[in-house]
Parts: sequence; C-alpha cells; structure tokens
Amino acid sequence: MSAHNKPIALIIGAGDHLGLAIAKRFAREGFHIVATRRRGDLGALVTAVEALGASATPYHSDARDEQQVINLINQIETELGPIQVAVFNVGGNVRYDICDTSSRIYRKVWEMCAFAGFLFGRELARKMLPRQQGTLLFTGASASLRGNSGFAAFAGGKHALRALAQSMARELGPQGIHVAHVIIDGLIENQATAEYLPDLYASKGDDGIIQPDNIADIYWQLHQQPRNAWTFEQDVRPFAEPW
Repeated sequence: MSAHNKPIALIIGAGDHLGLAIAKRFAREGFHIVATRRRGDLGALVTAVEALGASATPYHSDARDEQQVINLINQIETELGPIQVAVFNVGGNVRYDICDTSSRIYRKVWEMCAFAGFLFGRELARKMLPRQQGTLLFTGASASLRGNSGFAAFAGGKHALRALAQSMARELGPQGIHVAHVIIDGLIENQATAEYLPDLYASKGDDGIIQPDNIADIYWQLHQQPRNAWTFEQDVRPFAEPW
C-alpha cells in the first residue's frame, strides 16, 4: 500500500473527459489517483476525485521525454508508494492530407502515440516485475486497426502502440503483469470532438457517441480480471458504428 494507505493508479494523459472518467472510476474503488498531463489544468480532476472522498496527486510531465518519465515514476514510487495500475491515455489524433503532413507533424504524433507508450511501459515494467504484479492499460483507437484518409500519422502511431502492447503482454504476462489494450472505435462525448468534427458528431445522435464513464468501466473490469482469465484486447463502439 502507499503512503496514503491506498493503492495507486497512475493515469498518463489525464484529460478532461476519458482521463477524468478513469480517474473517478478508480477513485471510487479506493485508489489514490496520480494524474499527469503535459500542460493544462488538473485542478478540476483533483476536485472531482476529492468530491468522491478520494485523493489525487497532479503532475505536469512530458510523456515523450525519457528523463521526465523516469523521474516521474521514481518520484511516485518513492514519495507515494508502489503503482498498482497505470493507464497510458495520451492522444495525438490530428488530420492532415498526406502531402501536407510534414516530417515534424509525423514525428510528433509518433512520439505521442508510440514512443511515449514505450517509455511508459518500460519504466512501469521495471517497477512491477520485481513485485510480479501490476496492470498496464493502453488506450487505442479506430486507427489502431485501420488507416484512413488524412490520418497516416495517427494510424502509424496507434498501430505501433498496439504492437508494443502485444509484445509487452506476451513478455510480461507470464511474469504476473497484466497488459491490456482498449480499442475505442467511435467518437467519445466531449466538446473538443464536437468542435473538431461537428458534422460527423451531430450525425451520430445520442446513442452514437460513447460516454466516457462507460469506457472507464471497461478499464476497471480489465484491472479486476483474475489471472486465469486475462483479456489482452477489448474493443468498444456504439451499437450503430460500422466496423
């Protein structure tokens, strides 16, 4: 147990929607939440967690920076306690026609989706393996399975993240570490998506948009699975989403 006398759940890429929902879901189960993002306010997340009677520690950290990731994991383990479950929830969804995709854009998206996931996974594995227990959860997307027009960079990064998660699951699973990958194949309810894809968002209707709290339930269920029935990959989509 941690210094808070609670198990610790780490969320990398703790945004205002899915990241927040995951934080609240684990907080309701008695976890101390450690939430990180590169920039942006984490105050609302901390307030929401505390309103549930739980506790949270916010950090600003760049998941693409190797030394920052190393320092972050070491600091959490030293000051707060062992990390029991960690969620990699960094985004990177941008749309550019292939001729307009600069090398800088492609590299940045790959760093966010894939390289950051590698740093996250490696450093958490180094802490969890001696304990022979822990859960590592990776957030995927439609782009994890198929490329689409305008999404070459995002699909490349998400394909790489899925391959990383598969490799880690096969290596770490027999050593007691549960690695799982969640494919979110549809639009998640949030204002940013509504503004980014207004026509598509409006066309889906109320039951065509995934609610963050419902996805967060899946992350909790994956963490709760017994060792004799682990799932590696879970996909989730609205009932009318073509696939």
